[in-house]
Amino acid sequence: MSRTLAEWLSYQEGVNPRSIELGLDRVREVWRRMGAPAPARWTVTVGGTNGKGSTVAMLEAMLRAAGRRVGCYTSPHLLHYNERIRIDGRDADDQALVDSFERIEAARGELALTYFEFGTLAALDLFARAGLDAAVLEVGLGGRLDAINIVDADVAVITTVDLDHMDWLGNDRDSIGREKAGIARSGRPAIVGETAPPAGLLDELAALGARIERAGVDFAVERAAHGWVWRHRDGTAFELPDPSLAAPVQYANAAAAIAALHASRGASATIPIAQLAGGAAEGVRTARVAARLQSLGGDPELIVDVGHNPQAARALAEWLDAHPGGPVHAVYGALADKDVAGVIAALGGRIGHWHLAGLERDTPRGLSAEALRQPLQRELPAAAFDLHADVQGALAAARTAARPGERILAFGSFFVAAAVLQK
Repeated sequence: MSRTLAEWLSYQEGVNPRSIELGLDRVREVWRRMGAPAPARWTVTVGGTNGKGSTVAMLEAMLRAAGRRVGCYTSPHLLHYNERIRIDGRDADDQALVDSFERIEAARGELALTYFEFGTLAALDLFARAGLDAAVLEVGLGGRLDAINIVDADVAVITTVDLDHMDWLGNDRDSIGREKAGIARSGRPAIVGETAPPAGLLDELAALGARIERAGVDFAVERAAHGWVWRHRDGTAFELPDPSLAAPVQYANAAAAIAALHASRGASATIPIAQLAGGAAEGVRTARVAARLQSLGGDPELIVDVGHNPQAARALAEWLDAHPGGPVHAVYGALADKDVAGVIAALGGRIGHWHLAGLERDTPRGLSAEALRQPLQRELPAAAFDLHADVQGALAAARTAARPGERILAFGSFFVAAAVLQK
């Protein structure tokens, strides 16, 4: 009998003894056995430390606004696995995923795929069968050895490079940047979304022969009294509305998405230059993605964000500074491979009270509340805090402590965001 989706996902966790095994040989061979069809007429890969999900959402919204049929692959999911694979604005249904997993299982033979590799192949398989104009693929970890890199994308976007996943990618921005550059291809555009990228990223992109387009050099964001302007060195300029996504960094993400479409404007599946301004404006205005400074309303207001590393925490700090209000109660949980001290230092005194949540019940990688206490007291000796066994307990305590006009900020991991959104 055929497995259910839940049974397939449980099965996949045991096929490979390693939850992460970087490398392309196994996944590329299975894809070859499946025929290796192109996932769409035009494909973009989106890598980087932060900003990938938002950039994917903006690319999807811009392309759909121009009437293109689009597939998006992102990870991890928040509430349902189906969120990872979206076709024409709709999540893949259970049966489509089950059918694809059966095809992958028949092709893999003796090869031990990881959970992520199963999902990546399912996305490519379903996209190839859907007759898409465009596929937007988020890179899972790094770039060069991530399963997504079996696809020779028409354009690559690297949003930001910062310190994360250092056990896998290297201990400095140059090393991490070189790994992320691996999604680029010779002679094809590579969009660099930050204005001060590490030299390692630029050097590796040049060595690969990519056509580099840099934020602040080849294209730029100019803030205006109402909205903003995207401007390219070739003279192209678009007047645009403010992004619907809240953080100030979303202007940079939107600019990188537009740059990817502008650089590919000769491709029939993307947006002709005459229509790009309208598609970009509509995409910026309508793009949505859960748990990116998402307000759930209420008084005190509850805000949820998946920020989990120091760069993301600095973006949160920038947003808090731009939107001053009452005291902030943080519901914070983290995984063992994250720079907890760096996150705490980035937010500093902006947090009035820390409600530390253990995640060890959610995942073997989860830190206990006690493990979070130690770096908090080192970085902020005077910080007010309490400890909780899980996110639900921490959120309940924050709601009890917070007064009208104050804020609750739940962040630090996808597991935190998922627990809050399930409430």
